[in-house]
Amino acid sequence: MAQPIDKDYYVRKKAELMEQFEKGVKHWSLSLLERFGEIQTYKIKIAAREEFEKLIPQIPYIGGDENTFTKSLVDSVRYLALYKTMKNFGIPVEEIGKTIYDGFLKKSAGRPNTSAASKKSLERLLAGGKKGAEASQEKRYPGDYVYTYIAGNGKKFDYGFDFTECASHKLYHEHDADELLPYYCYLDFVAANVRGFGFTRTKDLYKGDGLCNHRFKADGKTKAGWPPPFLKRQKK
Repeated sequence: MAQPIDKDYYVRKKAELMEQFEKGVKHWSLSLLERFGEIQTYKIKIAAREEFEKLIPQIPYIGGDENTFTKSLVDSVRYLALYKTMKNFGIPVEEIGKTIYDGFLKKSAGRPNTSAASKKSLERLLAGGKKGAEASQEKRYPGDYVYTYIAGNGKKFDYGFDFTECASHKLYHEHDADELLPYYCYLDFVAANVRGFGFTRTKDLYKGDGLCNHRFKADGKTKAGWPPPFLKRQKK
């Protein structure tokens, strides 16, 4: 059942969102400087900031603070702003993806990677995701995620989520940014690697599979380096 849309939700949070964007810029900057130099990096940072500010009113409302995945959607918008900006500078998507990857690693530097930290990270993910799974089936907001909780047996995986609709996927498609999706979605593997738990996904919405089948295991391992597997396959 459709719910009222809070059209001003993100606009009211503009100052907070811009502050978060500035933190992201710091993580991207070193990667940009290494490959594009000081002047080009400065131009990209200014233009990306303007692009993100322009995108804020366009972010789909999916329940605001009540939706655990609102943060994930906003994160994807920051990457979209960087993508649109770098594309305007004539930079290929592979370079954009590498910038995003490097920035994510710099953001995660120093994060504790112990079994206790891994377990706590997964517990937070499970609590938020499991709570929202049933509500997502009601499809209250057209731009939202739609997913189901999948119980595991502790052998192959502890639990999972099957996403049949993805807010970021829809948003990127609307902005003609489909080519960015493999790089953005690869961050799920990078995050699992950094946080020290197992993550697998054998189906992807952006490939036309009809769902993204996320599976998590607390004592598992995730490999996630550069280049990502899909780039390795393309280059063969």
